[in-house]
Amino acid sequence: MRAPVVFIIFNRPDVAEQVFARIRGARPRQLLVVADGPRRNVPGEAEKCAASRAIVDGVDWDCHVLKNYSDENLGCRRRIVTGMQWVFEQVEQAIILEDDCLPDPTFFPFCEELLLKYQTDERVMAVCGDNYLFGRKRVPDSYFFHHIAGGWGWATWRRAWQYLDMDIKLWPVLRETSWLADILGDERAINFWRNIFDWVHEGGEKIDAWDYQWVFALWSQHGLAATAATNLVSNLGCGEHATHTRTADSVLANIPAGKMQFPLQHPQYMFGDKEADRLIFENIYLPEMRAGRAQPLRWLQRIIP
Repeated sequence: MRAPVVFIIFNRPDVAEQVFARIRGARPRQLLVVADGPRRNVPGEAEKCAASRAIVDGVDWDCHVLKNYSDENLGCRRRIVTGMQWVFEQVEQAIILEDDCLPDPTFFPFCEELLLKYQTDERVMAVCGDNYLFGRKRVPDSYFFHHIAGGWGWATWRRAWQYLDMDIKLWPVLRETSWLADILGDERAINFWRNIFDWVHEGGEKIDAWDYQWVFALWSQHGLAATAATNLVSNLGCGEHATHTRTADSVLANIPAGKMQFPLQHPQYMFGDKEADRLIFENIYLPEMRAGRAQPLRWLQRIIP
């Protein structure tokens, strides 16, 4: 496989080994590994981080391996962002997997084909293998375009990542316009994302997240995500050891992964599917909010009917 693969690891050697086995099956010519360092106050974490890093030493195919390992713990926000900045200093495009995101083998050729097809099309800013429609919408093609890019098994380009602004400095200006309404067209989702962006903008570096800012980057450029018509990635990491999704009963936990059929059937038209965005909001964000797992918690009663 020609497309570079990014493998983001931390302290979960059990799941990292499963994901690495899928990467080995794809045999990418280039593997870029981003690792966070252990927290000093967590007993045994240094050993777990070392065990995760040792898995990468199992590369047994023709592959150029690049490593970006942190000696200190940077946290989710800083480690992902600094790691991806390093990645795009090395390569123009990449397929990205975290250590608990187990892809179906067809995930790799799906991402690789779309990375090539939309390489210079600035309307498309992400390719996503995680599909949260839960069968509520029929997708006639191999993938669809929409606005809410998933981050559990995805791909992007340097040209898109350059728009990430962790401080979302444009938000105070855009907040007073119809920008969110034009993108989402759903009052519940508009309220949710308005409050999320308020929270991120006000919280600054205290907010240990990067994905809300990535969504903001896509929307600020009127970018689209090309998402697989069938879910191609299962998240194994939900539970007590997770960084954010700490309950195994989350709707996001262990969603079964299907297979992509080839040759791909490409959509004839490119438009942001607002119905898909609405269904994803109802399937993912509303259940998490009602269960008290979505941030910012202090806004929940205002958002949920």
